[in-house]
Amino acid sequence: MEAYLLDWVNLLLRWVHVITAIAWIGSSFYFVFLDNNLQKPNSPDLLEKGVDGAMWAIHGGGFYNPQKYMVAPKKIHTKLHWFYWESYSTWISGFALFTVMYLWNASTYLIDKSLMDWSPAVAITAALSFFVVFWFVYDAICRVFGFRKNGELIVATLMLCVVAFASWLACQLFAGRAAFLLVGAMIATAMSANVFVWIIPGQRKVVAAMTSGEKYDAISLAIHGKRGKQRSVHNTYFTLPVIFAMLSNHYSFLYTHPQRWLILFVMMFAGALIRQFFVQRHGYHLGRASNPWPFAAVGVVLIVAVIVAHSWQHSLRPKVPWPWHLGAQRVLPRMSRLKLLLLCKSNQ
Repeated sequence: MEAYLLDWVNLLLRWVHVITAIAWIGSSFYFVFLDNNLQKPNSPDLLEKGVDGAMWAIHGGGFYNPQKYMVAPKKIHTKLHWFYWESYSTWISGFALFTVMYLWNASTYLIDKSLMDWSPAVAITAALSFFVVFWFVYDAICRVFGFRKNGELIVATLMLCVVAFASWLACQLFAGRAAFLLVGAMIATAMSANVFVWIIPGQRKVVAAMTSGEKYDAISLAIHGKRGKQRSVHNTYFTLPVIFAMLSNHYSFLYTHPQRWLILFVMMFAGALIRQFFVQRHGYHLGRASNPWPFAAVGVVLIVAVIVAHSWQHSLRPKVPWPWHLGAQRVLPRMSRLKLLLLCKSNQ
């Protein structure tokens, strides 16, 4: 009965998590598209209001004219909509699902005794530490280097090294399937923390200043918009790597590979490059950026290289016959459902 109820909890949490993730990723992609398509208005009335960028769009039979203000408008005439519950609900449902699947069943799904023979409590503590340590390392890198000359390039280079090390370490400590999911959840935690720690608090300070009725210093408040934009852009580059990590744990040929950490890292890096292509192409069409096709080309080449290398190595691996001669009654009771699945997959 307990297993039956856990399956239902798993299904419902996964359903909620996918729905909220779609909402969050959709709004994130839309606002990145919007930022990259806004153009400086020429209309005196818009400039007088403080509009820094605007665009026209048509969708669903109607015309839309979104406008962006640097710092804040002089007055908001209608209800102000906040974008944060998409992020929070995605993380909460995802962590709940991670708890039900991996932390609750740590002995089965989190621990691989051939790698680390530790207790469930220690393994759970180590897994959760990935979330905390990654956030503090990432946040420190952004604060120290983010707004320097070539700061974003420095941040990107350092974070590639951090993610590569985290991928390697997770695959040394945890079962392959759990390691893949853990790395994805680690990055997703930093994405949600960006919203919770920096983006929303900064926006609240700007709104509080503009609605206080007192004169405020727009220059001192501009840092909140600058930092919020920085972390929002980082989140959009994290998105495709996280999606790959979340989906790949359903495919045993990936997380059982001897070099699984390298496969995970290269595929996530390819996802980030492909996302860069989609981000930059908006600016390219407006003449504000170079043609982004090299990013997509390198990303596709990396994916093809992983597929070819994996296929070549798999073809060289000797086939291990199923031990039917031992008798099903002697073999099956000794094997967990997960190990049975992995053995069958490896012989396909």
